[in-house]
Amino acid sequence: MKIGFYTSTFNDRPLEEVVDFAALAGFDAIEIDVGGHIKTPDRVEAALARSRGLFVSSITYFGNQLDADRDKRRELRAKTADFAKAIGEAGVPIFVIFPGRDDSASEDANYDDFAEFAIRLIGETQSAGLTFAIENWPGPKDNFIGTTPRGWQELFRRISDPRFGLEFDPSHLIRIGVDPYQAMEAVKDRIAILHAKDTAIDKDVLEAVGYHGKGWWQYKLPGLGLIDWPRFLRQARGAGFDGTLSIEHEDAAYGWPGKDLSARKEGERLGLDYLRNVLSRL
Repeated sequence: MKIGFYTSTFNDRPLEEVVDFAALAGFDAIEIDVGGHIKTPDRVEAALARSRGLFVSSITYFGNQLDADRDKRRELRAKTADFAKAIGEAGVPIFVIFPGRDDSASEDANYDDFAEFAIRLIGETQSAGLTFAIENWPGPKDNFIGTTPRGWQELFRRISDPRFGLEFDPSHLIRIGVDPYQAMEAVKDRIAILHAKDTAIDKDVLEAVGYHGKGWWQYKLPGLGLIDWPRFLRQARGAGFDGTLSIEHEDAAYGWPGKDLSARKEGERLGLDYLRNVLSRL
């Protein structure tokens, strides 16, 4: 299992600087963010990271693929298709996108629409063998489709091709009340990449403000929240997962977002050391 990190934590720094840090810190892999470090499809670049001995696990492109504004949806999907072609040609194995939601459409219509688009992307990148994955971030309104166990099954029922799967992030499941171990077991054959991010819950604040209040949960580095990482990674390995474990650092105690650079780097190193230690004991 390779350990990498998602470059979005360092979107204010040049990619070359981020790649050099990753190599010197001892990471195996890197997940590159579109927008922060790749601006356009003609700038998809994997050679830089590879020259430092890093495996480029994936490239991630944020956006609501079901945007209710039809013009915005068409524009995003056209760019997504262009990125997919470029990513496949660059030999990067996984392209991560977000399904989103159209609030004006029915549940079934949302799933049907996104599935149709995903199937088209898969067909257009057949020769490259590119795998598409969705991250289970619930979105700014906590209502993106395909981000819960039931939602995954709705998509997999429509998209049978194994080149469509998940960037499985247990931190999001913790904060929406879903058991990450049970959830992973049900989709173990469709996990393309794992996000290493934790979540802490302050029970006193939760009791005071309830689930719809603020401040009762925080994203944390692996090992600093509620996830039992030895159990989680043992389960993943037992299911046959041997891909990349990508740290998504969004821990405010270590400089996120965009604050003290040395604190952000220290957080990445702590996450790497912790996960290496866990994997060595499995």
